[in-house]
Amino acid sequence: MPYEPKNFDHLLGIAGFSDTLLKNHFTLYGGYVANTNKIVDILDTKEVGTPEYSELQRRLGWEWNGMRLHELYFGNLTKGGKVLADGNLKTKIEKIYGSFEQWQKNFIGLGTMRGIGWIVLYYDKQSGEFFNIWINEHDVGHLSGAVPLLVMDVFEHAYMIDYDLKKADYVEAFFKAVDWQAVSERFNI
Repeated sequence: MPYEPKNFDHLLGIAGFSDTLLKNHFTLYGGYVANTNKIVDILDTKEVGTPEYSELQRRLGWEWNGMRLHELYFGNLTKGGKVLADGNLKTKIEKIYGSFEQWQKNFIGLGTMRGIGWIVLYYDKQSGEFFNIWINEHDVGHLSGAVPLLVMDVFEHAYMIDYDLKKADYVEAFFKAVDWQAVSERFNI
């Protein structure tokens, strides 16, 4: 079954993100979907244990996570943003971090570090803990079994067209566009 790219055109016109930036980003995301499909199709034709099969298996994680992380990223954005309402997610963040502002300071601190990657607020159901995690590459650094709640892309393609090297300005725009209702729904699953 081939994977279909999701349509995120409803984000066009969102404050802090030019349509040029978003369209380029959507195209990049579409490439991850297409490459995921290609690898899955090719794997069906290769013999297990061959070098070709092994390398494609290794590459699948990169393409797959590139596809899914972008879907989570675009899925937690909305025009005008939506504030974090009182409820389970806010209460849990405040309990673990002392306040929402302390959690946000930590998340922003990770997002403005030098380097490329992803910043993810993960929820570990087993321990009941939240973790802000820097993921350097799509396929390295994920917390196994943890649920990604909030995903921020900090690869250059996510901000350089609009912000040059001013990543902190991009992070600020990102937070103004976060759809906390979507993030809360991921937590309440």
